[in-house]
Amino acid sequence: MGYARSKPTESNSSLEPFQEKNTLFPARFFASTVASIPSLEVNFVYIVDDDMIPGKKMLQILSHVSGIEKYKNSVLGNIGRILPFRQKDFSFPSYRKFLSNEAGLYLPDPAYDITVHKMVQVDFLSSSWFLSAELVKALFIETPFSFTTSEDLHLSYQLHKYRNAGSFVLPVDSTDKETWGDSEHRLAYVSKTTVIFKDIVQVRDEQWWRAQTTGYVTQWAAMYPQKIDAFLYAHSVDEVRALAPLLENFKSFVGKKTYIVVFGGNFCPCDDVAIALNWPKSVCKERRFKIFDLQIGALSGTWNSEVPILQAVYSSLKGLIKIHNPGVIITVTDIDPNVKKALKMASEMNPNGTALVLLPRPSVSKVLWMADLRSTALQNEIPISFNMDSKVDEATIKLIDSFQWPRGPKTFRRRIIQGGLIRAVSESWYPTSNDDYGLLLEDDIEVSPYYCLWIKYALLAYHYDPQVSLPYLSSISLYTPRLVEVVKERPRWNATEFFKRIHPNSPYLHQLPCSWGAVFFPKHWREFYVYMNMRFTKGAQANPVQIPNSRTNGWQASWKKFLIDMMYIRGYISLYPNFPNQASFSTNHMEPGAHISAKDNVVQHDKANFEVPLLVEDFRTLLPNRKLPSASKLSSLNLFNQPVSLKGLKAAGAKLGQDVLRCNNATEIVTVDHITGLPLRCSKFT
Repeated sequence: MGYARSKPTESNSSLEPFQEKNTLFPARFFASTVASIPSLEVNFVYIVDDDMIPGKKMLQILSHVSGIEKYKNSVLGNIGRILPFRQKDFSFPSYRKFLSNEAGLYLPDPAYDITVHKMVQVDFLSSSWFLSAELVKALFIETPFSFTTSEDLHLSYQLHKYRNAGSFVLPVDSTDKETWGDSEHRLAYVSKTTVIFKDIVQVRDEQWWRAQTTGYVTQWAAMYPQKIDAFLYAHSVDEVRALAPLLENFKSFVGKKTYIVVFGGNFCPCDDVAIALNWPKSVCKERRFKIFDLQIGALSGTWNSEVPILQAVYSSLKGLIKIHNPGVIITVTDIDPNVKKALKMASEMNPNGTALVLLPRPSVSKVLWMADLRSTALQNEIPISFNMDSKVDEATIKLIDSFQWPRGPKTFRRRIIQGGLIRAVSESWYPTSNDDYGLLLEDDIEVSPYYCLWIKYALLAYHYDPQVSLPYLSSISLYTPRLVEVVKERPRWNATEFFKRIHPNSPYLHQLPCSWGAVFFPKHWREFYVYMNMRFTKGAQANPVQIPNSRTNGWQASWKKFLIDMMYIRGYISLYPNFPNQASFSTNHMEPGAHISAKDNVVQHDKANFEVPLLVEDFRTLLPNRKLPSASKLSSLNLFNQPVSLKGLKAAGAKLGQDVLRCNNATEIVTVDHITGLPLRCSKFT
């Protein structure tokens, strides 16, 4: 073994070798960590097995390559191995079967005429290692799995996991022995490597499998990125039991790929996890993806702070997410705060999008429907914003100030000049991305305990499902109306009775937007913002949109009137719930305001027609077949509660011919830029 110490001079730098006796396996790397002592001024370490004889140019080549930007944060060598790939039965074979040549790829390997002509990234290096003195310390972040073998794999695994450093085999000039890492090539020409003993093979098998299941992105993983539905993370065996029903439900669906990730070590042993899941303990020994045991107990040293746990969980999950690309990570809300931070950081690092969902333990059994969705990509954090007009009273301000919101950040917005209802609502929210949704609730609205589950379930089923196309769905209502409010007579209407031949509790699509609790979609809200700016008039008669036979033509000071107009002329729809007695996820308490009990409003409002009961039980049991129906089975109604196809809704809007652009009244409607909300062109509808 030797160190390569950099000694700068005015014109160049040289490398001064130091010799040490063969200290065997991890101990030799441990000895090399003295090179990181600042007073020694050692920049690089070159570790060479005692049966390797490097060519005279080797050190010069290594020094040159290590100065290239791409390889500065790397370990370099001359012999490497690519670990086995997954087999057709989804298992991973042995690192090397006893008395068999089956294994991963050995580079270079003249026995199979395999040579290296360019830099090749491998899973680990053997026999020689050249790296910066600082990187050597990574070997002991986790306690080595064994002190008798596998130090080569452990080094590459630790460097990749904690330092994002790769392992590379250098090319050689076959005609110049001085460029060879071993000028006699004794190792490379042996058909069986030095690892031929059965117990050693078993130890190395366990070590590389542990690396792969704790976040090491091997060459197989890099070449064949996976796409799974979910990771379920459990920090303790109790959390495993809490999440078990959801995991079982995921696995009951053909084609679903969901794995459980556990803290491991003595705190959450894999054997105990298997027992809690009613699985055989043998799953902990199989080389198949089922339980990812992070074995955090392998961390070196004592834990005097939260940093080691946070770093270990984050580093492991970051690698596992990169390998498997889960749509969602699901865990319990009361998980260890440091682990929660690590999960959040790791999920946010995935460019393909991985959402972190925190579930209260009692709620796990109520969200088993998540397993039935093709997409589970939805953020868990819900920021809340209170929008107050200038005349808000002192009691309200104090109430809002003391309001506790555990689901995300809380913000206040207060006007200096009284804005009125139109501005209060329409300017209360503007989307920051296409995954930012606005749940608008006026001050006399109350929501059901299940409102959030309804929103998430509906979004995942009808908006994020890659096999569903409902581009004209612009909002999701929490409320089920009892009146047809857009006609003069305002007759009572019962959705359960209306749809009983299909299913009495099937949700439905309606051209009427809801102002008593609804989630609005970002693309359509930007569009509405621009539309209202272009069409706003103080007097109802001056408005260019006049929908035949609609009371909304005479509505004054109503933001909803403009949204109805836009939805009508462009064929947009809202999703509505439909449960017995109009039980809903929101209700209106009909407190006096800009419309209710206003002096200039001649319309009488009977509270019984508007205040509906809130759902206080698991609504999933009421749905057709206990789940939301497919999008193709949703019925659609026009503004007047009459059944009309989605194409028919667009045709009616086009026929009116009153949009901001003049289009063909029979075949075209206005389309917009979904980033700016500005109208672009007339497009044919289908």
